[in-house]
Order: sequence, then structure tokens, then C-alpha cells
Amino acid sequence: MNLKKHILIYIGLILFSSCGVQIKLELLKDLENSGSKIQIIVENTNSTTYKGWWIYGDEQHIFKDEQTLDEYLLEFPNEDIDELKALYIAVCEMEYFPMESTMTGCLKKNILDNKSTLVVSNFEILHIQGCGE
Repeated sequence: MNLKKHILIYIGLILFSSCGVQIKLELLKDLENSGSKIQIIVENTNSTTYKGWWIYGDEQHIFKDEQTLDEYLLEFPNEDIDELKALYIAVCEMEYFPMESTMTGCLKKNILDNKSTLVVSNFEILHIQGCGE
């Protein structure tokens, strides 16, 4: 029954999608629990620039949009993640310190988990809290 519900959601998303949106259905096998997991991901392929705060901590990059106050997980497909961590710590000198920045990229949302991710193609550091420059 649950699989039928997910398939109906997927078909509905296809019907309501526009040219700038891609829909992906993933069926993942959970080897530990001998089960499977369905993911429905809607991705906007149009690149947008967002201004807000980049926050890094506990091995997770998050972005809080200044205009909507929405939070997004960050993916940096074109960057070395270890270099990004080092950059963040060098600039902020500690984890969880908000760094004002602009992020340009595409949004994708996992419908079933209700998690949004900003896939970053470019970013710029604007201001660091506590610094005069």
C-alpha cells in the first residue's frame, strides 16, 4: 500500500512539473535491515543566487537564507570538501559561527524526508561576524 502511495505522488509530480524542474525517483536497498527506501527528489535546474549565512559544524554544511529564513543542506559538487572545511575554520576560527555569504546554485528537495539541499556552483564570502571588514 505504501509503495502505491509513493508511485501516485511521483506521477502527480510529473504532471505538475515545469521545464526548469527535474524529478528523480530512487529506490535504495538498505542492506543492514534487508529493506528498501524510496526517495522522490524534485530538483530545480535553474540556478539562483541566495544571500544568507553559511554554517558548518558536526561535518555538516548548512545555509540559512536571509530573505525566507529557510535552511538548506549544502552540497559542493565542484569543491574538495576537506578544503572547504579548512577554509571555513580558517575564516571563522570555530565551528557553528555564521559566515555571511552568497551561494549560487540549484535547489533540490527530498519530498518524503522533507529536506532541501542547495547544490552550490559558486559562492562568495561577504562578511564575518565580529570583523570590521
